[in-house]
Amino acid sequence: MARYDASGLTIAELREFASFAACEQRYIRRSLDIALDRGDAVKRWARDDDEAASIRAQLVAYRDLEKVRKLLPMVDGLDNLQPFMARLMQQTAFDLAQGRIEGFSAYRFLYERLFGAEVRPWLPSAFCGAAALPIIRPDQRRVLLQSISEAAATAHGWSTRAPSFYPEFVEAEAA
Repeated sequence: MARYDASGLTIAELREFASFAACEQRYIRRSLDIALDRGDAVKRWARDDDEAASIRAQLVAYRDLEKVRKLLPMVDGLDNLQPFMARLMQQTAFDLAQGRIEGFSAYRFLYERLFGAEVRPWLPSAFCGAAALPIIRPDQRRVLLQSISEAAATAHGWSTRAPSFYPEFVEAEAA
């Protein structure tokens, strides 16, 4: 029996994360700290009062993540679609409205970690729907919607492999 080595996939995830803009990297790490309850996010991430308020709003918005995770396995047709997609789109709209996610790749990277690999088929529609909402600035809307590739929007299938790299806050050393 061949042993599975995920190190190559982890390196690919590290490279993908490194390709994101600094503001996206920061937002992803902050979001994972909040979602995974990795310490005091306000204390760790807030650089000013506005950012502290943004983090507090995110703490409230992320309270329903577990409910969305529990709804995902129940989506098997149109009858069960509305509760899941409504919550996923609402969550997506919140994160996109923060203005720190600049494209589909960073969004997908974050949401695979928030909800697991099973959410992948639903991400293009939630992203496009939320990015087109009027709460998103028109210039940001254009950039977001242009960031999703045709391949991502029309994929025939999605990997079920769980993400392995979860970026964390790294304390800068004193000079």
